Amino acid sequence: MASDFALSVPAELESALRLKNVQYLVTQRPWLDLYGIHVRPVAPFGSVSRKPYVDPAPIHRCLPDELLHEVFARLAPYDLGRASCVCRKWRYSIRNPIFWRNACLKAWQVSGVVENYEILQKKYAGSWRKMWLDRPRVRTDGLYVSRNTYIRTGVAEWTVTNPVHLVCYFRYIRFFPSGRFLYKNSSQKVKDVAKSMNFRASKTDSVFGGHYTLSDDKVEAALLYPGTRPTVLRIRLRLRGTTAGANNRMDMLSLVTSGVNDNEFQGDGEAILGVVEGWQDDETHNPDVPAILHKRGLTPFVFVPFEEVEKSVLNLPVDKMDFFVPG
Repeated sequence: MASDFALSVPAELESALRLKNVQYLVTQRPWLDLYGIHVRPVAPFGSVSRKPYVDPAPIHRCLPDELLHEVFARLAPYDLGRASCVCRKWRYSIRNPIFWRNACLKAWQVSGVVENYEILQKKYAGSWRKMWLDRPRVRTDGLYVSRNTYIRTGVAEWTVTNPVHLVCYFRYIRFFPSGRFLYKNSSQKVKDVAKSMNFRASKTDSVFGGHYTLSDDKVEAALLYPGTRPTVLRIRLRLRGTTAGANNRMDMLSLVTSGVNDNEFQGDGEAILGVVEGWQDDETHNPDVPAILHKRGLTPFVFVPFEEVEKSVLNLPVDKMDFFVPG
């Protein structure tokens, strides 16, 4: 005996419902029908699939996944980004969190492993790659360059002419993951200065070292100019990038020079950041060296990788580029 609650479903409606249920189970790929080919799934990194998969690319047939992993592990983070554009297999392999974890722990090694893991879980949902792209950091694979120009009045040879000169000079900063940095103020081009921006530079290169701290996107740096009247240079910077993860621009918020007593530091000029921490902009500890808040020469810094120092536009002379807009 049939139940009173049974409903009779027409045959057309029943077939339509069955077709609708099938559509939930089968993924539609209409773009594949345009080419008449079926793309086979690419095995992810460290694949342990039981089904044998033959990659048509010769490099993948000759190079095992283990060796490919070792190659990627030795690449810099920005080289990993370029390699991920080669093919889908490389793109999936490079998303391995091991690569990005090592890069993050090296970039923020001053913060410590425990603090980095806490920030990873709180702000970036446990994704090392997202942390690398979204968290501000200073880049250590090149130089930050600030190009500044000003007009200087020349010597008038005739009463009818007043010559002027366009002077160009640069500020160079190279950061290191350990919290140290190098600073140089020079009129030399980028390709000439990049060779001397290291800790083996001689005194004639006028390269000075200091320490910096990074808090969110703010950079606090300080260095000591040695001499008969030691002078402290304090720099406040703000990091930004033209694209996600680039960190290729730094805006100079303030540049202050002030005096310091000989008793305040024990000969180690690179530890001066802890001495001047908390100082006001108009504060000086040596009456012979007044505190000066500089208002000129504050052009934003542009990052130039080491592999691009020879062909950078910043090497152009003044007659070809009188003014540079960092963007």
